[in-house]
Amino acid sequence: MKTIIRILFITSFVAIVGCTDLDVAPESSATADLVFTEPAAYKQFLAKIYAGLAISGQQGPAGDPDITGIDEGFSTYLRQYWKAQELTTDEAVIAWNDGTLPTYHLHTWTAQNEFVNAMFNRIYFQISMANEFLRQTTDDKLTARGNTDETKAEVKQFRAEVRFLRALSYWHGLDMFGNIPIVPESNPVGTSSPNQPENGKLDVFALIESELKDVEADMGDPGTVEYGRADKAALWMLLAKLYQNAKVYTGTAKDTESLTYLNKIIQSGIYSLATDYQDNFLADNNKSPEIIFAVNFDGTHTQTYGGMTFLCHASVGGSMVAANYGLDGGWAGLRATKNLVNLFPDETGATDSRAIFYTAGQSKEIPSTPITSFNEGYAVPKFVNLTSDGESGSNSTFVDNDYPMFRLADVYLMYAEAVVRGGSGGDQSTAVGYINQLRQRAYGDATGNISAANLTLDFLIDERGRELYWEGHRRTDLVRFGLFTTSDSGNPRAIWPWKGNVPEGKETEAFRDVFPIPASAKIANPSLEQNSGY
Repeated sequence: MKTIIRILFITSFVAIVGCTDLDVAPESSATADLVFTEPAAYKQFLAKIYAGLAISGQQGPAGDPDITGIDEGFSTYLRQYWKAQELTTDEAVIAWNDGTLPTYHLHTWTAQNEFVNAMFNRIYFQISMANEFLRQTTDDKLTARGNTDETKAEVKQFRAEVRFLRALSYWHGLDMFGNIPIVPESNPVGTSSPNQPENGKLDVFALIESELKDVEADMGDPGTVEYGRADKAALWMLLAKLYQNAKVYTGTAKDTESLTYLNKIIQSGIYSLATDYQDNFLADNNKSPEIIFAVNFDGTHTQTYGGMTFLCHASVGGSMVAANYGLDGGWAGLRATKNLVNLFPDETGATDSRAIFYTAGQSKEIPSTPITSFNEGYAVPKFVNLTSDGESGSNSTFVDNDYPMFRLADVYLMYAEAVVRGGSGGDQSTAVGYINQLRQRAYGDATGNISAANLTLDFLIDERGRELYWEGHRRTDLVRFGLFTTSDSGNPRAIWPWKGNVPEGKETEAFRDVFPIPASAKIANPSLEQNSGY
């Protein structure tokens, strides 16, 4: 079931906004008291906030966008997030020349980049919706509207989930933009744009950490809420991610803290690896026992040209037959760089089932400039609109695949990394065992098993690529490993084709470890401090 996305939305609380003003709240065409006359309205509003990660607006798939200033199909949260996290790395290139999109892979983006701006706007649109929900669900307002104790208890959990979703967006903002503004929950609509916090990234980090810890007890236990809603395990994963990257954000490593929350997920006993790796990416991946938190899509009920529709269609082109992937056509956009391809096979030389490449008519190299030929670079049909039984999804244009934002395989990889980096609360033997579970699934037997001697940071950044490629983790991973722009150690992993706008690739300026504060945001609030180098 994909119940949470199928619930009708409260359209009166959603605005069409170009979020250059950071304190944009969803507008209302009716008073809140009229909208919330029925208790079900609270869950409907909650559904809209979850759907904000997936869809582009109120009409779907187009015609009534949440944000302006960019094509609606391009504007969705997940499509923008994926492009920022993947096209800037050694994993993916795109053939399209839309606006400033090519600058992502070339590492030449500026503060005027419309895709950077759209990502920034999406983050704050989500935060604004969350703030409005929280303003409308205080104890006083629930009581004044005559809600029962049962409704109040349900809304208490909804509020915890909304604060989780707000923290998720703040984490995305911290990770991609660094020192970002914090919008006070109490700010009424129309107040002036907020400034960045006094202590910069330290304050943003502290806000996310405190928010998640504060609502942990009110979240549903793992596996007890509807599929697509966040529970304690999703919250633990977000905390583990925050701590895993803490040295980047704050200068202080928190691998022990990361292990604390990774262990909570593992010890919950709710999650297990899917038998087949690709089951995590198919049209019925909602059945995977591995997925901890997903962004839900449905070809009939959640139609958008972004999200998984983008990932499935843009991965198909050239001589690929779209119908073989459950689609009515390919968009001929996304391909892999040779760096991703070269991760397979690894030093064992054994066949790895995770290497999902289409090579017929495709070259491994990407020699041409601009990089607009789909046939240059292997295609990657990792996400396909087919079920585990081989049946097509419910709609050949809009796909049924859900986006696996957090899954157990990542927990195992994070556990191993935290151990290697010296965190307490884990041990090397257990870490090797977790890695070998992933590799036994990939190789079908123990052929690819590693020993403790193999468990190094170089191995782990490669293994994260083999297991998690095209899932929106790579930019964050490369920054954490010191490989996204420059490498102090001269690690060749910091070089990939066309990085730095040269065919062979080169290191780029370290300031690009974060994106610029968009120029439009600074126009709206000139007091915002631009990130160094932009």
